[in-house]
Amino acid sequence: MEVKGDDDYGAFVERFELRPPPHSPPHQPLQGLTFAVKDIFDISGRVTGFGSPEWAKTHGPATSTSPVVLAAIDAGAVCVGITVMDEMAYSSIDGENVHHGTPRNPCAPDRVPGGSSSGSAVAVAAKLVDFSLGTDTGGSVRVPAACCGIFGFRPSHGIVSTTNVIPMAQSFDTVGWFARDPITLTRVGHVLFQLPIEATKQPTRIVIPEDCFQCLSSPTDQISHILNKSMEKLFGSDIINHENLGDYIRHKVPSLGKFMSNTSENQTSGIPSLAAISHSMLRLQRSEFKANHEEWVNTIKPNLGPGISDRVSGALSETSENIEWCRAIRTELHAAMCALLEDHGVLAIPTIPGPPPKLRLEPSALEPYHARAFSLLSIAGMSRFCQINIPLGMHDNLPVSVSLLARHGADHFLLNLAQALYPTLKEQASIAWELGD
Repeated sequence: MEVKGDDDYGAFVERFELRPPPHSPPHQPLQGLTFAVKDIFDISGRVTGFGSPEWAKTHGPATSTSPVVLAAIDAGAVCVGITVMDEMAYSSIDGENVHHGTPRNPCAPDRVPGGSSSGSAVAVAAKLVDFSLGTDTGGSVRVPAACCGIFGFRPSHGIVSTTNVIPMAQSFDTVGWFARDPITLTRVGHVLFQLPIEATKQPTRIVIPEDCFQCLSSPTDQISHILNKSMEKLFGSDIINHENLGDYIRHKVPSLGKFMSNTSENQTSGIPSLAAISHSMLRLQRSEFKANHEEWVNTIKPNLGPGISDRVSGALSETSENIEWCRAIRTELHAAMCALLEDHGVLAIPTIPGPPPKLRLEPSALEPYHARAFSLLSIAGMSRFCQINIPLGMHDNLPVSVSLLARHGADHFLLNLAQALYPTLKEQASIAWELGD
């Protein structure tokens, strides 16, 4: 195996090739494409590193390969290596790794690449591969995609196999992927989904909640304007709705009341109900992480990076208090979001609350950003909906993006919609940036 080189943006842990079987049928759906894999997927004969040298030292080689990796190879793609990730996938969503180094963000070198699937996103953004595989529990595909200015897809929970993927928090873990264009993103989806391919359908409702766009540090009005103009041009204005999402969730998720009173005093997300949803999500994830990895952490006592160490310690001290309440919130939110979007509605929100943060900022300086980010990211995480990050280009030399969400199981619909919408979004973004300048 080839050790990573100096010209790969720090994206790779290892470089090698896994090719489709000889005499494979011609005209395979991913034929001619290359891809990279996050260091959380098992590949037979290789130790899965989980972003941690000490994890690698204390685990043996995998005895089988992730079905998702095999599916991509069997569809004609060539795997060219393993990518850097945050330790134990327990990311602060920044993508920094004290052991392997932080992959360099190709479109904004002084900014974080986003985590925990940092290397997978960077490999695509730097044009080192055509697509890459990552995982998304709390935002680990969506955030790096937004930070690096590329497409990223978090599928509906449970739609894509997580077999032979090291778990972080199973009731949130998803296998996602990155690409530079929506056509490649969709081709990968057709291979990985365990769903019949659907005919392209027009959305029946488009929700653009202005309260979510007010969470943005910049450019708030321009992004919602780009969305409105693009949706009106393609689908007309009758199906566009500007529901206040925070108020809607507060009324439709009654179990939130307890956590809203607990989080409102210190929350910095700007939307109390979303802060409470985020709080519930993080509680559940900590509980599941503890169940998965407490024994290894306590036995090995690994040398974790500063931020990761704090998060792991917090997870291990998690109690079961109010966990059932958190599960009730998740059930109620799923029902509320299904009622809001129905079969073919979409929700448009910011993926992250502004440009990617600068590298090496003090944790305290990042707390408001992280709070707003997790409030947005928790919507899909807690409802188990699918979400796609769509890049809108560069503004003031920084990447700008937006997300679309659809109901659980509407993954084909969402990918097809993004593909149809993207040229108009790009056109409207270019007009908005020119007018803004």
